[in-house]
Amino acid sequence: MGWIGDTVDSIKSIQIRQLLTQAVSLGMIVTSALIIWKALMCITGSESPVVVVLSGSMEPGFKRGDILFLHMSKDPIRTGEIVVFNVDGREIPIVHRVIKVHERQDTGEVDVLTKGDNNYGDDRLLYAQGQLWLQRHHIMGRAVG
Repeated sequence: MGWIGDTVDSIKSIQIRQLLTQAVSLGMIVTSALIIWKALMCITGSESPVVVVLSGSMEPGFKRGDILFLHMSKDPIRTGEIVVFNVDGREIPIVHRVIKVHERQDTGEVDVLTKGDNNYGDDRLLYAQGQLWLQRHHIMGRAVG
């Protein structure tokens, strides 16, 4: 019985080692992914450097499921650029094209109006109630690829 008990103990020991090895490997993979994500956030200046198109509002340019890489620079936003923005009260980012830029004379801040390429009207119905323009803090980034 001593030999069988020793064999069972050695098998349990191997299983515990394998379990610990797998747990450490999984932890390293998750940590690496988080480090890469944070590095991309710092490099691109965007809170979400990669987004997925969720609707057909930008077809035929972008189809549902396309992956976009974002960058947020200090350069002013121009008409025709494709931006990703969040609307107050909604958590899902929206990918649309800037159709109008409005610069405030008193502060120099730029407000933008957007529209999906496949939509008939502008996005004012998507914005928060009473909101007519997007401010810089609503914009997560510009599509660069």
